[in-house]
Amino acid sequence: MRNFKMTLSYDGSRYFGWERQPGKETIQGKLEAVLTRMCGVPVNVIGAGRTDAGVHARAMVANAYMDTDMEPEAIRDYLNHYLPDDIGVAEVKEAADRFHARYRAVGKLYTYTCYVGETKPVFNRKYVTVLDGKPDVEKMRKAAEFLVGEHDFRSFCANPQMKKSTVRIVDSIEIQQKKDLLYLNFHGTGFLQNMVRILTGTLLEVGFGKRSVASVKEVLEAKDRKLAGYTAPPQGLCLMRVDY
Repeated sequence: MRNFKMTLSYDGSRYFGWERQPGKETIQGKLEAVLTRMCGVPVNVIGAGRTDAGVHARAMVANAYMDTDMEPEAIRDYLNHYLPDDIGVAEVKEAADRFHARYRAVGKLYTYTCYVGETKPVFNRKYVTVLDGKPDVEKMRKAAEFLVGEHDFRSFCANPQMKKSTVRIVDSIEIQQKKDLLYLNFHGTGFLQNMVRILTGTLLEVGFGKRSVASVKEVLEAKDRKLAGYTAPPQGLCLMRVDY
């Protein structure tokens, strides 16, 4: 058995997220179906993370152990031939036997993109969240400062039954506006379920004056999901990079 590392991108619009689910279209499910067909035996694909339904990725990383004589480039070409057009494999490499896409990851970069223009974003409408007005970016940046560092992010986790630790390290949050697009870049060691989308919703509430800058620190310390902001829609979120 050889261990292969795959880097892929996908438009998550029509999928129920990364993780395989019976009777539902998922990214992991599509990959496993094609690789199983290629190898003739079931193949388990391990992803660096579990993106939510409707969320996109520019460089998701996965690995799979396969009994095949095919070279990495041939596997890449096979995948690209049989996968749907909204999933693409940029690279396949043979990895060390102990490489694990999720456990070996040391950082991830997510970007949430909002549209703040005055007209309709026809051609990128599936990849942005349209805002009703322009938020105060400086207030959002000040609020984001409370969230950088190692904290218990339970208030920003969608799973109330989470039994594992909800402590995470967020290295940086950068908020930039370029013309009609507002980008929120989150880099950290790992993220909880819906965490980036809840952080985004909370910061946008600050930007629109629905909550104060200082309230974000209070929400963080309260460890109570009910006190945080709304969960921003999935289409604006994209996994940009996984670090190893």
